[in-house]
Amino acid sequence: MKILVTNDDGILSEGLWILARELKNIAEVTVVAPDRELSAIGTAVTLRQPLRIQKVRPLVPKVEAYSIDGTPSDSVILALGKLVRDRVDMVVSGINQGSNLGEDVYISGTVSAALQGYLRGFPAIAISAPYENKQSPGIAAGVAAILAKKIGDTSLPTRLFLNVNMPDLPLAEITGVKITRLASESHLNTVEEGNRGRQKYYWLVRQRISETTDSGTDVWAIERGNISITPLYFNRADRPPHHMLNSLCSDILQQLHNR
Repeated sequence: MKILVTNDDGILSEGLWILARELKNIAEVTVVAPDRELSAIGTAVTLRQPLRIQKVRPLVPKVEAYSIDGTPSDSVILALGKLVRDRVDMVVSGINQGSNLGEDVYISGTVSAALQGYLRGFPAIAISAPYENKQSPGIAAGVAAILAKKIGDTSLPTRLFLNVNMPDLPLAEITGVKITRLASESHLNTVEEGNRGRQKYYWLVRQRISETTDSGTDVWAIERGNISITPLYFNRADRPPHHMLNSLCSDILQQLHNR
């Protein structure tokens, strides 16, 4: 199995290499990521200027790695179009530093990078974790590897796109794994105004609503200590059957405890 790993936090992100190291145990891994941090850049693609690619020294042995002076979406497009010599089997994006819940998916570079794989017919996983808990990135990498192996070992649809979020908890306190849907009205967007002499300036402020009673959503699941796995799709034909998702995710927590 061959996996393309990318992110929006940049080629030097700790979470990127934790993920690459874990996936290296089950697959051949190529890393292609932006040369800098580009969070919240959404689906931006560079169309009006050339892009430069640099081969970099990997932080995980036997991993081919490149940095791109473009966006997360650029990274995946270039990787699949030029850099990866043989066809990959899936695209995994992360580990994002912080959650991507509800309306976050529309501006997230992490999710958008995975989206480019999905649009090109590859299974794709976007995975995010809060870093306040030092265990979270390692747990997230384990979840990504378990999902990737299950997808690779079974005849699942290639147009599979999963947005995975971790709770801010140690493994012993995670209560389960839930198949969820995106929360609506999950954030408040406001504008703060200031001035520097005669020059006014503005800050765009985005805050997640702390509580939700809308059961079955990703925010609801995370608040209750669960790992949230949200299938994303553009049309109903790509919607994964619920029984398949349940089978895919049924023993993830048990496998994490057995590692």
